[in-house]
Amino acid sequence: MPTAPINLRTLLAPTLLGLAMFASTAHAAAPLRPPQGYYAPVEAFKTGDFKNDCDAMPKPYTDKLEFRSKYEGSDKARSTLNVVSEKAFRDATSGITTLERGTSKRVMQFMRDGRPEQLECTLGWLTAWAQADALMSKEFNHTGKSMRKWALGSMASSYLRLKFSESQPLAQHPQQAKEIEAWFSKMAEQVVSDWDNLPLEKTNNHSYWAAWSVMATSIATNRRDLFDWAVKEYKVGVNQVDADGFLPNELKRQQRALAYHNYALPPLAMIASFAQVNGVDLRQENNAALKRLGDRVLSGVKDPDEFEKKNGKEQDMDDLKVDSKFAWLEPFCTLYTCPADVIEKKRDMQPFKTFRLGGDLTKVYDPSHEKGNKGS
Repeated sequence: MPTAPINLRTLLAPTLLGLAMFASTAHAAAPLRPPQGYYAPVEAFKTGDFKNDCDAMPKPYTDKLEFRSKYEGSDKARSTLNVVSEKAFRDATSGITTLERGTSKRVMQFMRDGRPEQLECTLGWLTAWAQADALMSKEFNHTGKSMRKWALGSMASSYLRLKFSESQPLAQHPQQAKEIEAWFSKMAEQVVSDWDNLPLEKTNNHSYWAAWSVMATSIATNRRDLFDWAVKEYKVGVNQVDADGFLPNELKRQQRALAYHNYALPPLAMIASFAQVNGVDLRQENNAALKRLGDRVLSGVKDPDEFEKKNGKEQDMDDLKVDSKFAWLEPFCTLYTCPADVIEKKRDMQPFKTFRLGGDLTKVYDPSHEKGNKGS
């Protein structure tokens, strides 16, 4: 009787329940933790008058997660923006994005100024959304489930600063912390359900960002099953990197191939960094595929013709002119030894602030350069 073919997915696809059951006892004993930079204390506890900019909270989003794609009408390459549908998408998701950006901004403000009002604003917003069971709809399309995992990654990674800071700001807010973490936990389970075991031809940067959101949540909630799922998805992702550092599914994005290779790097580098501090070394997976991918992108930024030769399309470089798109260099250059020219490039672009990775990554990974070259 013929046996069914075994592919990479089959080999790397234990269920979430299985991961929970078989998590090694050695690992399970140690609480999950983030990289050292997340333990930073609140810098100051300022008093006196200040402009409390706790804006009106966006209404918790409890509707169907069905949104138009900004690539609506594009061919399979999904590389041509549709201006009308992009505006419709931005309008429909504006409340969610306001929550993401607001959480990141106010957590960073609180870590700098230590004003209780800043913390209360953030926790108030997150608790209200948690109590409303927001972003949990089982009715969703691809863009909707994408929005769910982006939002979870943004919120959970910002929250880590509060959870692990040696100043322990959440000690005075145990009930809110409990409700927020329960919501994150439940949302992460839904993200796993949304993105688990996709066929390889449909596994791309979206899956890596989903894995990042689950990784950040696993640390915030100390859930080894979620951690193991994120690691499993990371391995699927970096095993897609070919010998030359290209991702076949991102090469299909025609003129945006280089930009999408770059976009794949932040979640993968963050997952590897978080895994590393929890005793799981992913740096050499698929012959150091993460380094190969990073090196290929940096080389492509210098000479985009490399990507044009590969897929026949002149590359759109607009996204790659935005410094924050290279925030992955912070964790990447702690995982691997970056050469002098890359360090110099990093210094020129610091500090790296991006709400989808929870705020200021330079403060986490390279705090002596948190003001960029202006502070050196």
